Amino acid sequence: MTAMILAAGRGERLRPVTDNVPKAMVEVHGEKLIDRHLSMLANAGEKTVVINLGWLGEQIAGHVGSGRQFGLNVVYSPEYDNVLETGGGIYKALPILGSEPFWVINADIFTDMSIWPDDMDDDALAHLVLVPTPSHKVNGDFDLVEGKICNGDEPAFTYSGVARYRPEFFAGASNGRFSVAPMFRTFADQGRMSGNVYEGSWEDVGTPERLANLNRR
Repeated sequence: MTAMILAAGRGERLRPVTDNVPKAMVEVHGEKLIDRHLSMLANAGEKTVVINLGWLGEQIAGHVGSGRQFGLNVVYSPEYDNVLETGGGIYKALPILGSEPFWVINADIFTDMSIWPDDMDDDALAHLVLVPTPSHKVNGDFDLVEGKICNGDEPAFTYSGVARYRPEFFAGASNGRFSVAPMFRTFADQGRMSGNVYEGSWEDVGTPERLANLNRR
């Protein structure tokens, strides 16, 4: 079982915190986000985790190493000065991720959710974990109707940054920099994505203020 953590981004919204520390190494209550994600993946039975590296990626590689301390085999997908965004980063790592469905987690979230081996519907190309839209957002991202991700005029839920993909999700993609966001919209219109809503602890550690609030709790 293979998974991926997206950790290459600059973390612009978190500056100046991320001027000298990559967003994946930011700490909440003394625990680095990357450590929390790796522990979650190990507890879910994952064996190999791909981490893409960009801004200050050498700090991540130096800290995580082989992943042995987490009971994992960690493989790095370097991007560095050519950060490929969410879609491009996953596409580049597909040869490592393999032919079976795989989980992908954004490095800059904080959550206590557990992931699980998911039996996706045969026609689903991805499964998105949604959360109730937080107060700092004006609008949500998606609706969920009978287990299917849908676009809507006033969507109730926000994408959590945790998703399970089939490699076929990227069948029409090619090398280069691109986001998965437009692909989500297209496949939602086609009814090709399933989802669930997680109502436990979840935060987008997107700004210094939100990070400070988390650490005060």
